[in-house]
Amino acid sequence: MKVILKETIDTLGIAGTECKVAEGYGRNYLLPQGKAVIATPANRKVMEQARAKLELQIAKERKIAEEMAAKVKEVAITIKAKVREEIYLYGSVTSHDIKDALDAQNVEVERRAILLAEPIKETGEYKVPIRLYKDVEPEITVTVVAEDKQEK
Repeated sequence: MKVILKETIDTLGIAGTECKVAEGYGRNYLLPQGKAVIATPANRKVMEQARAKLELQIAKERKIAEEMAAKVKEVAITIKAKVREEIYLYGSVTSHDIKDALDAQNVEVERRAILLAEPIKETGEYKVPIRLYKDVEPEITVTVVAEDKQEK
């Protein structure tokens, strides 16, 4: 099924673009939510007329994302975890843990925007990218340290 996006969706594209999606995804999610319209000649004409408005919206979203990126680049978080043999974690540090640490520093990002390839299982310093917009991905520094045995 071909649809024209009415708003930017990270996994599909930016507003105003035409893309091919699975029948069920388009029919059950995108169309009822008003996030897309079916790609027909009439809808293509309407979207061409609205292109200027969409270009303004895209520029605005990008500017907001770049401002947020400048703020996020400066962020460094430290996560304490229980360890064995001074290096290996009991369990792991996931995007949920990173989001909680970011929330504690008043940095609002969606959990799925945290691009952690796999959970962190050892102590150390890691660079974790955050996708704020299509090609705006600042990196934050995540330091995983051993929790003191006296702390509880």
